[in-house]
Amino acid sequence: MITYIKRKDLEVEKYDACIENSLQSRVYAFSWYLDIVADNWDVLVLDDYKAVMPIPWKKKYFIRYVHPPLWLLELGVFSLDANINFQIFFKTLFRAFRFVESRLNTDMKIDADSVFLEPKEMQVLSLEQGYDAVFNNYRKDRKKDLAKANKLDLTEKWKDSAVNLITLFKNNVGKRTPNIQESDYIILKKLMTICIEKRVGEVLSIYDNENQIVASGFFLKHKKTVTILVSSTDFKNRKNGANTFLIDKAIQEYEKDFDIFNFGGSSMQSIAKYFLSFGGNSLNYQQIKLNTLPFLFKLFKK
Repeated sequence: MITYIKRKDLEVEKYDACIENSLQSRVYAFSWYLDIVADNWDVLVLDDYKAVMPIPWKKKYFIRYVHPPLWLLELGVFSLDANINFQIFFKTLFRAFRFVESRLNTDMKIDADSVFLEPKEMQVLSLEQGYDAVFNNYRKDRKKDLAKANKLDLTEKWKDSAVNLITLFKNNVGKRTPNIQESDYIILKKLMTICIEKRVGEVLSIYDNENQIVASGFFLKHKKTVTILVSSTDFKNRKNGANTFLIDKAIQEYEKDFDIFNFGGSSMQSIAKYFLSFGGNSLNYQQIKLNTLPFLFKLFKK
């Protein structure tokens, strides 16, 4: 039986235990993570926390709708049993909300013919063969970038300040992404701080020979996967190989303890092509997109 449980009524220990032990376990789904990034969130629960589906939601014009917050890459259903029927969660979700946009996770295998599902991609790289094997599979452009970066005496700085990364991001990527508000950066700083305290996240920055930051990234660590949550380069110096240098240094650091390097994913072909040039491959996942609002409200979120 599926039960809709409000955040305030959630049995947090049982919920987090389900997330930790689930077949689809992701750091984004823990209660502490969602408490930071989501305006509101509730949960669909199967039986006694045998499976859960966290639901971040907002409200506009008195209409509640499901929408993924920034700084969150994957959600969906998290289950202790491989034989869970995901469709029963969707039926309950669609009874509670008539407008839904929600990312699922790559471990959920669902009938792609469902009209409310859109295909998406993210790029990952296996680290199991070790760094030398990974490096040998870099494409020519990535190796050229690394040679260029080494000539420019770029240096790595682990455990750099979250503020340095956020400032770099805001002044570069942020200027091309006007939908990111100042409040989103405040949330990001809090999220990074908590992740660092919990030892599930860390910052790597790259500096030039004048000690100017030219690239930086925040990496999330969970089980055997490390993921780029947010990163940026200095757009004024994009030909110095700094971003490739950043990712290469991260791969060198993490290949000892992790099996999968997740680039954070993109269905945009230009970005996906860049990530794949490190020798990775694409994983398919799906996004729920449903709008059964009355006609006059269909455009309410625009």
